[in-house]
Amino acid sequence: MKKLIISVMILFGFSTVSIADVKIGNPMARTGPIPELVKPMSAAVDLAVEHVNDQGGLFSDGQKYIAVKVDSACDPVAAVDAVTKLVNVEVVTGIVGPVCSGATIAQAESVSIPAGVVTLSVSASSPAISEMESNTDLVFRTAASDAYQGIALAELAMSKGLKEIAVSYANDDYNAAIAGVFTKAFTSMGGKITGNEAHEPNKASYRSEVNTLGAGSNNLALFAYYGSSGITIMRNAMETGAFENFIGADGMLAQEVIDQLGAENLGNVTFTTSASDSSTDAFKSWKKHADAANVPASDPFVPNSYDAAFLMALAIEKAGSADRSKIAAALREVANGPGEKIYPGEWKKAKGIIASGGSIDYVGAAGPQDFDKNGDVAGLFSKNTVVDGKWKSVVIK
Repeated sequence: MKKLIISVMILFGFSTVSIADVKIGNPMARTGPIPELVKPMSAAVDLAVEHVNDQGGLFSDGQKYIAVKVDSACDPVAAVDAVTKLVNVEVVTGIVGPVCSGATIAQAESVSIPAGVVTLSVSASSPAISEMESNTDLVFRTAASDAYQGIALAELAMSKGLKEIAVSYANDDYNAAIAGVFTKAFTSMGGKITGNEAHEPNKASYRSEVNTLGAGSNNLALFAYYGSSGITIMRNAMETGAFENFIGADGMLAQEVIDQLGAENLGNVTFTTSASDSSTDAFKSWKKHADAANVPASDPFVPNSYDAAFLMALAIEKAGSADRSKIAAALREVANGPGEKIYPGEWKKAKGIIASGGSIDYVGAAGPQDFDKNGDVAGLFSKNTVVDGKWKSVVIK
């Protein structure tokens, strides 16, 4: 009997620990075509979780905030499988991620929306995400839509004097969408598209595609992930001398591009990505914490990843429970204000205000996180060129 009582007490104790944890799902593309980009993004999520737990945890009893990590692999099928486990087995309160647009769309349509679980993507930027819901209000993102980045890239191309250009894009949700926005914007500004072709990822060679597009222009707008087709296309183009100038977006912005192709060969390469305004108080607060944790504060989508994980915790705190049905409304309250401004790292301050019945307005590492009716945010973009063997970022004003 004594052993039975002890066993029951132990079982009860473990149950209490389990109940006292609030879990969110964190599907990130830890493998696949962009693992180098994702590694610091994942570290930023970890830092947000650490800030919450080190400054009192969730609710009055200090429940632990836990990010359950899975690999979405930048792949729609893998994302659906991963999020199905998070929603049905781990019973997470919300989703912070995925990274890639195709993965985000697939898991939302198949899993998270039907289950009534909020998805807060850290970097998925396809314009299609803005239009995918029908009165559910369950999909948000902390990175701006490529409906804006594609225009910014077209303006950048025109400012560089590129009046005609060939376009190559990987056949996936993200790259096809931003290529479409860029093409429409570029032509509306008076530019000429000399060729516009989709390519399939993960081929050993793209010489045929390069030769075809290179026959019409010395300039290439390349929309691809560096690890699946981007580096190979650029290498083939450099080997054949098909293009003089390259522009593109954040799927190509990785140190591996420089390491494999050589900094000396990348003088006429410019890629854009989501950016933060380093002059703001919010970014300065973020950078202080990021530097202390050895997290690269300005790397692509790293601030956005911190914001997503911190915002999800704020929404859960505001909701007063881990009830999935309350998260969307609470997320809008803590992100859009009005209320006292909360900067990255200020969990204790935010928790105190919420506990006293006050209102907060989170101003994030990536900028104001004010969600519109589609769960989108405005944003800044940067142009990135190779300087001294590294990518140097300059915000586009």
